[in-house]
Amino acid sequence: MGPWRCLLLLPLLAVALRAQQQQFMEYVERRLTLLEERISQWYDQSSRYSTELRDFKNQVLGMLETAEKERETMRSEAESAAVRVDRLEREVDYLETQNPAPPCVEVDETLMEKQVATAKQRKNEKYTKLTDCSDTIGSVRAMKILKRFGSTSGLWTKDAAGNLEKIYVFDGTANDTVYVFPRMREFTLFSATRKAARIKLPYPWVGTGHLVYDGHLYYIRQQGSFQVIKFNLANKTVVDSSVFPAEEQIPVFGLSPFTYIEVAADEEGLWAIYATKEDEKNICLAKLDPTSLDIEQMWDTPCPRENAEGAFVVCGALHVVYNTRLPSRSRVQCVFDVSGTLSPEDASLVYFPKRYGSHSSMKYSPRERQIYAWDDGYQIIYRMEMKKKLEV
Repeated sequence: MGPWRCLLLLPLLAVALRAQQQQFMEYVERRLTLLEERISQWYDQSSRYSTELRDFKNQVLGMLETAEKERETMRSEAESAAVRVDRLEREVDYLETQNPAPPCVEVDETLMEKQVATAKQRKNEKYTKLTDCSDTIGSVRAMKILKRFGSTSGLWTKDAAGNLEKIYVFDGTANDTVYVFPRMREFTLFSATRKAARIKLPYPWVGTGHLVYDGHLYYIRQQGSFQVIKFNLANKTVVDSSVFPAEEQIPVFGLSPFTYIEVAADEEGLWAIYATKEDEKNICLAKLDPTSLDIEQMWDTPCPRENAEGAFVVCGALHVVYNTRLPSRSRVQCVFDVSGTLSPEDASLVYFPKRYGSHSSMKYSPRERQIYAWDDGYQIIYRMEMKKKLEV
């Protein structure tokens, strides 16, 4: 091919190259336009999703705020209901105390008079001890607050002569149901009574002076006069009952007006602590036969009822605990030894640690040498330091 032909082809090649370049640029522009449209579409969708997510977040926050307000409202209503239920239970306890259940059995007036006469004949006789126990309380060695359970007044105890594992709880001052916990652990760890067995008694009790002794419950029933009921805890039956042979009884403790008879146990056996109008200033003591519920002996003690909140017996010596109307430190301020070994003047003045209020019950465990106390709804154990009577 000659040079002139090459010169003729150059314009044609230039035109072809410009056409291809124009097509390529148009293709790139179309791709860029499509990409811009997709980016714009993605941006619109992202904005919409972001708006929807923000609206959903605000909606959830509003719902959470509403739920929190409703939870606070429900909590306030639950607390208010609990206060009302507690107040209602107290009112029911008071009404039951003021209006005891109607009598289910007839009281033999002749038998009652005979028991009163026999008891008076045995009054203040010299007591012959059954054991060689010669201990008395020297001091409170330790105090342990276990928990808060039930009403402000009540009783909790173990079997003074039988199984030491079980815990028996009497909630309130007038009821007919006893809670039985299998061990101390279940009573301590659980706030409710779901771990406890319930024993419904045939007659309601009154006061907090009851006792569990050798598999039997000795509790006080008011049926005009006061009765001591002996109840078998194994077969859930009444074994025996006896009208307490004391006339015109009054509350035994000045600071615990709901208790008329305190049944206590020590190394010597069973005792009954009570008071009558005949000697309304002082507390009386009686020795009980745990089998027949007969009164073996009776004593008039020099221990006053005024400001007394509880009492227990240790080795045949009555220890009376005193406090003040505005609760302060409780103290054993009067001791009466039925054997005459320890005079009230020689007894130690024992103080209990400062607590929440005043004791509604104090049960001495002769085998553990400790006291199970109920203090304004708190269950407390006092471990006692003992001394020989001759060392005091």
